[in-house]
Formats: sequence, structure tokens, C-alpha cells
Amino acid sequence: MITAGCDLGSLTAKAVILKDREIIAKEIMGVSARPEQSALTIMELVCGAAGINLENIDQLVATGYGRKHIPFVNSVESEIVCHARGAIYQAPGTRTVIDIGGQDAKAIKIDDKGEVIRYVYNDKCASGTGRFLEIIAEALDVPLEELGDLSQESTATLTISNQCVVFAETEIISLINEGREVPDIISALHRAFANRAASLARGIGVEEEVLMTGGVAKNQGMFSALAGALGIDLKAVSDPQINGALGAALIAEDNLTGKSKR
Repeated sequence: MITAGCDLGSLTAKAVILKDREIIAKEIMGVSARPEQSALTIMELVCGAAGINLENIDQLVATGYGRKHIPFVNSVESEIVCHARGAIYQAPGTRTVIDIGGQDAKAIKIDDKGEVIRYVYNDKCASGTGRFLEIIAEALDVPLEELGDLSQESTATLTISNQCVVFAETEIISLINEGREVPDIISALHRAFANRAASLARGIGVEEEVLMTGGVAKNQGMFSALAGALGIDLKAVSDPQINGALGAALIAEDNLTGKSKR
């Protein structure tokens, strides 16, 4: 049995192919202005990696912002449900998922079967999302992927008080003009960001184990800052960015077999 999940987000497209519940291929790429083309491209990439054709997939489920614009899928599912399913597969002890994507942040409380108990998300403001980090990285003239490593070089504790992206950027420019070190500014940024995400998660009640997913989870400085803000040890998985697509692929298997979601 071959199933697949396609997570078409605001900034990246992710796809996972499962064969009998085992991952045989996964791909991540940036999206274009045409979601249907992005979906087709990512599926061609992941099928190529798996050595199969799109026609060989028995069931394909889509999720993410662009899920309703993909004409060749069998069904669509919400990001919340897909992230819950992906989390319980990757880390069975997970009870809270904190997912930070390009344009939103989500906190999801789940049971031992990966069923959603409660959830909350922020998709109205860039603060607390990956876009926030992108804007600040541009202001600091630092590559986004280097933020995590640079933050580890911090030697002084600074504070960024503004949660709004616009005002936070202004505050950071002021710190630069004061001669503050870039690693110290980035470390302060991560703490401010983490406090926002932690506050969101506390709205549903944080229950351990807590898994951080999404592209931002690859930033070790951000990962550590969120653990500190929550006062717990966060769980990590090898590739947190594919979690939604993985959950969609698992749901595709459920659709075929009618089995329970355990």
C-alpha cells in the first residue's frame, strides 16, 4: 500500500510517501505563486525520490494553506488534524504539539491516539511566525539559516520588549545603532519569539511531552529559547518540517483501510 501526503504551506511545500506505514521518500521546496503548480512539482520530486509515478499512489491527502487548490488529490484535511497524527507517529509520547510555520503558529493538545483535544492558532499577525524571523534576519543582514548558530555565541542578555514585528524591527535597529553585538540581539529575539509561542500554548494548557514542529524548529537557538520559556524539555524529531505532510499520508492510509488512528 502506497499513500502520500502533500502539505502546501504559505512558504514551502512538503510531501511524504509511505509504503506500509514506512517513509520511503520526503521532499521540501519553496512554493510559487501558483499553488497547483507547486503541488505538482513537489509530488513529482517526491515520486522521483521514491522511484514511482504519481499514478502508483493509492491515496493522496492534501493539507496546508493551498490544499483546496490541488486538483489531483483524493481528499483534503485540516493542518491541525494532520500535525496531530504526524506527531504521534514520530514521537508517540507527545501530548502537546507546537508548530511554527511561515505564516502561522499552532498549539495542539492531543491524546495517545493522536486525536485532537484542544487547539489554538495565530494566523492574524506575523509576530510569532517564521515570517517574523525572516524580517528580522533581513534587518540584521544575516542569512535566516544562520540565526540559530549565531545566537549560541551570545555573551550578554538583552531584552526586546515589542511583540509587533514593525516595532520589534525598529527596536532591533536601535540596538544595532547602539553598537550591540548581533549574537546578543538574535538571542534576545529568540526569547521574545519564544515567549509569544509559549503564551499561545498555555492558552490550551501545556501537557508533556511537548513536541516542536515546523521549519522554525530547525533553528536550535529558537528551540532552546522555547524550552526555556515553557520551563520544560522539548521533544525533537529528525525532520520537524514534514510533520503535516506525514500526518496527511497517515490519514490517506486510514482512508484506504478503515483502521483506527492508533
